[in-house]
Amino acid sequence: MAIHTQISFKQFNQKSLRFTLIILLGTFLISCGKSGFDNLSVKGLKEPVEIIRDEWGVNHIYAKNQHDLFFAQGYAAAKDRLFQFEIWRRQATGTVAEILGEREIKRDIGSRLFKFRGDMKQEMNHYHQDGEEIITAYSEGVNAYIEEILKTPEKLPIEFKLLNIKPGKWTPEVVISRHQGLLGNIGVELKTGRAVARLGSEKVKELSSFHPQDPDIDLDPAINKELLFDDILELYDAFRATVKFEPEDVQAEYRGDKKLTASLDMLPADESKEDKLSIGSNNWVVGANKMADGAAFMANDPHRTISVPSLRYMSHLVAPGWNVVGGGEPEIPGISIGHNEYVAWGLTIFGTDSEDLYVYELNPKNLRQYQYQGKWEDMKVIQETIKVKGKSDKPVDLLYTRHGPVSYVDSLNKKAYAVRCGWLEPGAAPYLASLRMDQAKTWEEFREACSYSHIPSLNMVWADKQGNIGWQVVGYQPIRQKSSGLVPVPGDGRYEWEGRLPIKERPNTFNPEKGFFATANQNLTPENFNRWDATGFAWADPYRGNRINEVLGTDKKLTMDDMKALQVDYLSIPARTITPLLNNLSLTGKEADAREQLKGWDFKLNPNSIEAAIYVSWENQIKSKASERFIPESVKGLISLQTKKIIDWIMSPDKKFGSDPIAGRDRFLAETFSAGLKDLEEKLGPDKSKWQYGQEKYKHSYMAHALGHLVKDSIKAGLDLGPLPRGGYGDTPGSTSGNLRQSAGASFRIIVNTGDWDAAVATNGPGQSGDPASPFYRNLFEPWTKDQHFPIYYSRDKIEQVSVSKTLLKPE
Repeated sequence: MAIHTQISFKQFNQKSLRFTLIILLGTFLISCGKSGFDNLSVKGLKEPVEIIRDEWGVNHIYAKNQHDLFFAQGYAAAKDRLFQFEIWRRQATGTVAEILGEREIKRDIGSRLFKFRGDMKQEMNHYHQDGEEIITAYSEGVNAYIEEILKTPEKLPIEFKLLNIKPGKWTPEVVISRHQGLLGNIGVELKTGRAVARLGSEKVKELSSFHPQDPDIDLDPAINKELLFDDILELYDAFRATVKFEPEDVQAEYRGDKKLTASLDMLPADESKEDKLSIGSNNWVVGANKMADGAAFMANDPHRTISVPSLRYMSHLVAPGWNVVGGGEPEIPGISIGHNEYVAWGLTIFGTDSEDLYVYELNPKNLRQYQYQGKWEDMKVIQETIKVKGKSDKPVDLLYTRHGPVSYVDSLNKKAYAVRCGWLEPGAAPYLASLRMDQAKTWEEFREACSYSHIPSLNMVWADKQGNIGWQVVGYQPIRQKSSGLVPVPGDGRYEWEGRLPIKERPNTFNPEKGFFATANQNLTPENFNRWDATGFAWADPYRGNRINEVLGTDKKLTMDDMKALQVDYLSIPARTITPLLNNLSLTGKEADAREQLKGWDFKLNPNSIEAAIYVSWENQIKSKASERFIPESVKGLISLQTKKIIDWIMSPDKKFGSDPIAGRDRFLAETFSAGLKDLEEKLGPDKSKWQYGQEKYKHSYMAHALGHLVKDSIKAGLDLGPLPRGGYGDTPGSTSGNLRQSAGASFRIIVNTGDWDAAVATNGPGQSGDPASPFYRNLFEPWTKDQHFPIYYSRDKIEQVSVSKTLLKPE
């Protein structure tokens, strides 16, 4: 008998929800845990499929053929994440205005403007030789669950009732959508161009962190600098923006009194500025010779926006030719980060730029013609119709140049702007090429699989059961011989891309002499690299990477416990660097007392640490005051000072701090230290014993559901999670963002021991399910906030021992 886990609205208060989930989980354990399978007939399968769910919510799927494996993956993922799937589908297809009205028209236009429009058969088969079958089967599995749940619509997840909508069917076009990917730097490119227009290139370079080379960021004289300040990327930004809900979107009977906006990216309402420099990732591989048990290890913790449900979704896929477990994005078939029976792999972002903004002269007699190589060339026009809730359909014309979608037409000044996107070429759906990696057995096969991975540009790390390790940069790396890609360029034909850099010419290593390799979005370009026409110049601060290398570079033999501790390591290298400078300052009173408190501190940003609270408040003031002082008013909002830039200035002061740089630097440090203490008093009161780091008012995790602020408190209590304490910040390996309410970091982590596949561990907060009525919606939230891992078993015997439900999907 199937077990249903629906909870009525009247049950949605905190205590009753917790009690209900305990009862439901107990029912799972009693009814399904060690007994036979629940049988369920599903149309579209060829043979029966077994799904065993473990106590942490991970589905282990056993199929007899490839089609059914991915059909079942789609079915199970849709069952767990149906509302997330529906919003993804609408973003991908440009149909959000159908449910949210005319305020979403520009999003839908942007989504259609930047839609992949190539040959779908070629596209799907790029990702795997059987890609068409796999992606189609996955979509059919999603639809099979949608058809099933629509037979009993009262059992739809609560979000559908709150909004009075129903899920729609999927197509392969939804799976290959690029809208959620980490695509490129076009927004920063335009900001840099605007900053150069205001300050000139040399001053912009002084404030920015371009390296390791000295890239050309001068604007071409043909570009009218003042026109760059129009809203050139409005449609691009609209298509990439988070879906936000307003009170009127919620049905009146469920609507709360608060007129606040909630959003799917769950950024704090009071700290809505995206903490971009904290959205990175860590990974590393350690060779057998450095590990105590003589096996190679792989560890990965990708950092993205923290949300409910989690961005990542974990699965175990078993069928002839497939036995792979790990995590990925729920709407994509396969496993992006994990292991098979031969090898483990992980990924982080490598700083390559695959977007460019082109500026065109338009024909005054025909604004749909642009100048290219001295001739007028027609734009391609695609007509679309946007359906709008409560309004008439809106017809739109989508315009394209030879370079890409036209994001803005300035008819007054006869200019047009288009975005060239490497990710609109075939084979650039984010992470989907991991299907090939899932079946790799050797380093050579893995590198071959990596050559199909175009977007995003990644550091792929690899460890195998023979004890070998490797690193390979992958992704779409356009060759630009005439520009750096960091500022807009004319679209007249002088700034063309000249192909892509072959994978064999991209940075890589195999069994490095030091016995390990780590990446954390920092610059890893080798000293002997010479293809500066095909790499990036903007990287994350090096502190996470430096700390990881510091720990892994010790002489001691490392263990799984060391790997787990490093993933959640809260030692701040910036704190270790600048805190000793306090000893040079003339401080009195509470400032002197606070300095005394920091003496003997281990520089770790642990929850409950008063020292951590004092330091982070000080560093935040340093960053804030440095931006106020050193960034000219004309470019505020266009340039962000990276932490390393500021700390380098502090450690080697120059005329920025006045005629006596050291004295000026010391005054700056004293002023910001005092301001940091004042901020703590305002936040937490004058009693220093209550200044602990990691509390509701100062560094915590509160996961706000997209609709949580819009509904009655009785419903909200079952949607939102937290607050619970957190440690760390954006520059510690245990990255928890620069916000006091964590906005980014690693919800998903995995560590794999290639000598014992059953020894793998992971995290995936707040849970596998996106349905608030599921026992797996929040079961991993508290362990995640406490930096606890759980096991990811691989062998059938181990999985059976921790199963809480078993389902047999049978062909109808």
